[in-house]
Amino acid sequence: MTHADLTRAYLSVADLSAANLTRANLDGANLSGALLFGANLTRANLTRANLDGALLTGALLFRANLTRANLDGANLSAAHLTRADLSAADLSGANLGRANLEGANLTGATLSGTYLDGATLSGVDLTLAHLSGADLNLANLEDAVLTRADLSGANLSGAHLTRANLDGVRWTVPGTRWPAGMADTMRARSREIEPGVWEVVGVDGPDRTLMPAR
Repeated sequence: MTHADLTRAYLSVADLSAANLTRANLDGANLSGALLFGANLTRANLTRANLDGALLTGALLFRANLTRANLDGANLSAAHLTRADLSAADLSGANLGRANLEGANLTGATLSGTYLDGATLSGVDLTLAHLSGADLNLANLEDAVLTRADLSGANLSGAHLTRANLDGVRWTVPGTRWPAGMADTMRARSREIEPGVWEVVGVDGPDRTLMPAR
């Protein structure tokens, strides 16, 4: 099914496990609840696709286009999303545990309540992303850009933030959990913009002092 034209196709709850959908056009397709376990979606076009509740465990989505896709509640654990475009995508409540998103574009994406424990997010662009309540424990955010992202109530305990750009990040007290030893540093670099809500200021470019390199 490589290069298949499945524009606006109705594939809800379809079993596409291990399917080869390389470079397939799934623009606007309905894949809600679909089984895509281990599927190959390399460079596939999934713009505006509905993947609500889809199972994508271990799926290969290298350089896939998921702009404005609906991945609410989808299971993407251990999926390969290197350099994928997820700008403005809705990943609320999705499972991205141990997923590889190195170099992915997540600008303006919604990741509220998303599970990202152990995920690789090095070099990811999370500018203006909504990460309220997200679980980023043990996530690798080295060289990530989080400019003006919302980290209200997010769990970053154990996260790797070397050279991450946190300029303009919003976070909450109580709520946001920083890695051990970082809470005081972040408070010193932030201003309270409303009761319990803080915004990082004075960070120009990648911050090379937040966490020691491993």
